[in-house]
Amino acid sequence: MKRILLFCIPALVFVTSCKSLDDYDNVNPKAATTVPGVSLVSNAQRVLVNTINTPDYNINPFRFYVQYWAATTYPDESQFVIETRSINRFFWDPLYRDVLSDLNEGKKVITADPLTTISDPVTKEKVRNNQLAAVEVLEVYTWSVLVNTFGDIPYTEALDPENVLPVFDDDAAIYNDLVVRLDKAIGMFDPTAAGLGTGDLYYNGNVASWVKFANSLKLRLGITLADVDAAKAKTMVEAAAPKAFTSNADNAKLTYLTALPNRNQLYESLVQSGRTDFVGASTLIDQLVVTNDPRLNEYFKPVGTTSTYKGGAAGSPNSYDNYSAPGAMLESPTLPGMLLTYSEVEFILAEAVERGFAVGGTAMEHYNKGVTASIMEWGGTEAEATTYLAQSTMAYITASGTYKQKIGNQKWIALYGQPTQAWTEWRRLDAPNLVKPAAAISAIPLRLPYPTTEANLNVTNYKAAAAAIGGDVVTTKIFWDKL
Repeated sequence: MKRILLFCIPALVFVTSCKSLDDYDNVNPKAATTVPGVSLVSNAQRVLVNTINTPDYNINPFRFYVQYWAATTYPDESQFVIETRSINRFFWDPLYRDVLSDLNEGKKVITADPLTTISDPVTKEKVRNNQLAAVEVLEVYTWSVLVNTFGDIPYTEALDPENVLPVFDDDAAIYNDLVVRLDKAIGMFDPTAAGLGTGDLYYNGNVASWVKFANSLKLRLGITLADVDAAKAKTMVEAAAPKAFTSNADNAKLTYLTALPNRNQLYESLVQSGRTDFVGASTLIDQLVVTNDPRLNEYFKPVGTTSTYKGGAAGSPNSYDNYSAPGAMLESPTLPGMLLTYSEVEFILAEAVERGFAVGGTAMEHYNKGVTASIMEWGGTEAEATTYLAQSTMAYITASGTYKQKIGNQKWIALYGQPTQAWTEWRRLDAPNLVKPAAAISAIPLRLPYPTTEANLNVTNYKAAAAAIGGDVVTTKIFWDKL
């Protein structure tokens, strides 16, 4: 077997650039070195979806945090042990190094691209603007994930290889800038012209779909601000609502392939690895069973050869054979990876109505549409959704709790395939009422601590950021988490 030696060159405080000796042995000095801008965007799209949705607990522990899943042999991550495996670093690094850096470089290449296949200068400018606008939407999405996960982060001085000690920007200030950037991107789109083309892994270059995605992201950012700046949230949500997703066909997603390296990360962990690290948590399974939720048999498998569904204890080691494993649907290598869905849009609109925002419809109508969209996204039918919602405990009018609890609980169920966003919504809406596991070393994390690379190498700026947010601990709240 050929042995590959790796050595690493620190490129940025939050980025490590690793090269194999073979990279130099096999260099063809006559080969082209320019990477097409769209190719850089494609790679960023793939890594973004992988990072926020992977079940690999070395990178993404959020299925444990929101108690969708429980651990079997290795319960540490479900007990909120973060530093042992450097989870915070392995979530931080790919978003900066492989997503934002590629998008940043992609913008430069796209800007310089002469687009020689297009003769008309007006059309050429429209195509370039569409491509740059799509990149900007992806950047805004990625930055928002980083803020929602860590709080203050390197932003204005990030991605500069000449500055290896970037300052950390205020999380609220970053959000405000992201809103400005997103509005500018939305204004740049022109659906009459082409976009990223076939290199676009989400929408295959369909610009009209990107407009809907951008407005749906604006909805998400707007509602996230609702408890800290209601006026701004109202303006954003009301402006975006008429232009957001209107069906599951609009979902922002990456459809994976059957071959490596482009298979769904769930397949890699649940099937290809040959491991049995996860079972469903009783927190979710018990609710799905009691409410006859039609998503139960898609989300999970029955125990062994029985027809019984049973969840393990969150934060404890569980026997794989005695509890329900993640469902067969999750074992498909081509299961799409979601960034933002129509069901989430409808739950946002339901909440917006309750907050007095003028988005049309009633909270109940949007709630019902959100539940129905989720059930159908997972292979169910409209009839199943109607039956489910007819239960007094599920119907919006008669379900118990405040609007945040009603919507938050259903949103938690619907976001089963999107653990990173599910964790954000749980923190924001404080629903459902999750109880920390008895063996946990802390409360359920409200943020991830900064990577040790920042603490060790970017010392002055790290200490300033930690002081500004109230301490680099998991119980420090992100700026929008006021209640």
